[in-house]
Amino acid sequence: MRFADCPSQKRRRGFTLIELLVVIAIIAVLIALLLPAVQSAREAARRAQCTNNLKQLGLAVANYESSTTGYPMSYVQVSISNFPNYYSDSGWGCWSPQALLLPYMEQQAVYNACNFMLASFENLDPTGAQATAATTRIASFLCPSSMLPSGGYGYTNRVPTIRDNFPGNNYFASVGPSMAPWTSAKPAGLFGIVSPSPNSKYPNLGGIDGARGVRDVTDGTSNTIAFGEWRMGDFNSSQLTLQDVINVRAASLGGLPQDGDTWNSPTFTMPRGQANFDSFLQACAGLARGSIATNNNKSRLGYTWIQGMYGNAMGNTLLAPNPPYYNCNMEPWGGDMDAPGVYGMSSFHPGGANAAFADGSVRYIKSSTNRTVIWAIGSRAGGEVISSDAF
Repeated sequence: MRFADCPSQKRRRGFTLIELLVVIAIIAVLIALLLPAVQSAREAARRAQCTNNLKQLGLAVANYESSTTGYPMSYVQVSISNFPNYYSDSGWGCWSPQALLLPYMEQQAVYNACNFMLASFENLDPTGAQATAATTRIASFLCPSSMLPSGGYGYTNRVPTIRDNFPGNNYFASVGPSMAPWTSAKPAGLFGIVSPSPNSKYPNLGGIDGARGVRDVTDGTSNTIAFGEWRMGDFNSSQLTLQDVINVRAASLGGLPQDGDTWNSPTFTMPRGQANFDSFLQACAGLARGSIATNNNKSRLGYTWIQGMYGNAMGNTLLAPNPPYYNCNMEPWGGDMDAPGVYGMSSFHPGGANAAFADGSVRYIKSSTNRTVIWAIGSRAGGEVISSDAF
């Protein structure tokens, strides 16, 4: 056989190193281009879920009012510890509006686990009577864009043993544009739809005018915030983040109502207290720029839904979402968050935060919204006229 008649042996050829690197670079560029779109789609899905959660709360509060002729309040019950009624004056042991709404959110089992004849807070409940309910994480109270809480309760003598995790809460019941909703001065219409309940130990710090209903929302239920969204705290008091609460000791604010006087002062209800409010914000900003002592940085915002207290299940509408100011309160003893302050809207969504209105609707409040507009949509009967594009 001649050499020319032999079948030719084809040479196998693979990718060169340069070609392989080019392909890898192209894939990396495509991933880099697609990743923001994927992340944006994920955030859009999380925001949609967050909107749906607030929609459930808005419908629940509307149905509750329809059934009872009044919106749910934060109200006091007795303590079974050694401190009967002592800590219940400002929220310790009070039951939250969220707890009362559980049957209207398909959470009847959790509602049944609550003993409403006793205080809600664990320090007032050493037997763990509320442990089952208090440690239950309810998906409708959690925004998927926010972090989950770390740490847990200190219940004792539980039977059976229950994991003491904090449940978390991203949605606060709004008391309106007031730092001190306990005031007995009763600025007409300037509070929101949620009211603190009367208190036997400190009547001046208790209920303003009892439960409110649609009849009291003269601004219109579609113009009044019922629940707002906030970021949960970072649960690390050694670092300061915008979702933490700075304690501005009232004694350090010359010219402002001092210590306990702030609890009963109408000067921190907007808009009448704007001058004092501006001074308070500047004092808060000053502390944030300096060194923060551990007991001045409270990092447990929204750790529970069961307790009807500022910073836990209740907040206010004083600033637009994600403001340049930190949450702040005035508590001379440096303890919890049962004190006048700013506990406002925030979120991990870009450009604003969600809010449920008293008619059951949910709208996105822009971070650029003027604060006078926030005061107007937070109050139930302020008489303001707000255009639909103002927020």
